[in-house]
Amino acid sequence: MKRRDFIKVSGAAAAGLALTGCAPKGGASKESFAPGIPVPDYTGRITRDTEAFAPLNIKEITIEAGASKPFDVMHVSDTHIVLADSRDDDRKALLAARRTRYMGYGEHYLDEAIRYANEKGMYMMHTGDMCDFVSEAGLDLAAKHMLMADWFVCAGNHEYSKYVGEAKEDEAYKASSREAVQSAYPNDLTFASRVINGVNFVAVDDVYYYFTENQKVLMEKEIAKGLPVILLVHVPLYTPEFCKSELEATKGNCAYLTGVPLEITETYDPGKTYPAGEEWRYRKVQQRADKPTLDFIAWLKEQKLLKGILAGHMHHFFEERFSPTAVQYTVGATYNGDVQVVHFK
Repeated sequence: MKRRDFIKVSGAAAAGLALTGCAPKGGASKESFAPGIPVPDYTGRITRDTEAFAPLNIKEITIEAGASKPFDVMHVSDTHIVLADSRDDDRKALLAARRTRYMGYGEHYLDEAIRYANEKGMYMMHTGDMCDFVSEAGLDLAAKHMLMADWFVCAGNHEYSKYVGEAKEDEAYKASSREAVQSAYPNDLTFASRVINGVNFVAVDDVYYYFTENQKVLMEKEIAKGLPVILLVHVPLYTPEFCKSELEATKGNCAYLTGVPLEITETYDPGKTYPAGEEWRYRKVQQRADKPTLDFIAWLKEQKLLKGILAGHMHHFFEERFSPTAVQYTVGATYNGDVQVVHFK
């Protein structure tokens, strides 16, 4: 039985997830955390006084997609749920506690986003990194949240990360947790489509900075339907100004975008050196675009039915025109309270 189905049948979604609920504080040492950061328990959860949080930082945008009837979407990304429990090992518990310092508010703001969307009658869309790393507790919580709204999602790189940066992440690495991760989500995480009021939303996995030839074949079939298309990806696609701003922010280390021209990725990692056997750690290796990826993006730019791209990954807002007919909208991180309300017309 899939994780979402089990939770639905068992009634855990109703009994175990109040929007403002939270586990009690546990035994983590206050000295382990920065001043002002609530202390997590063993699972990495934090006690929450909802009145102490800033409100959602809502950025509203409008996409003229040619919808048969106007509708709204709450676009969120990078929630980074940091949870572990007794089903997970001690290493994951320690990881959860450490990363709670930086990303511990994701669950709170996700709850707020869902509440806001449900009150306004919006669809929910998440463009990856719902979970910070693979854990039983994290996947359970993700599955519960998927039952609380009308969702369409795509995967993020952290969806498949076991301990965050501990190994080379490729298709083999992803495959080892794919079944468990997929069971928490409502649609296929490699490629999926959903039509809402005449607009075709297509979610494509580019979590490791590439597209496959098969994804392009599937995308061609979606374009052939003749409907306006909105693409959902985790990693934003290369656009010149976005790349320039990220290179400035990282001092040339990398741009964290899919499909960056090879002459640019070859300049990544200034001064970095890794031992033999760990070449995969270089950003210019991780983020180098292959031919199928570059071909996919070049073809996509020519598609007049592409009306917009929704992306995450960067943890801050950015928008830039991708093609003559589409602007790419990157949303900030949920754990920071950043969300987008997208009005489709």
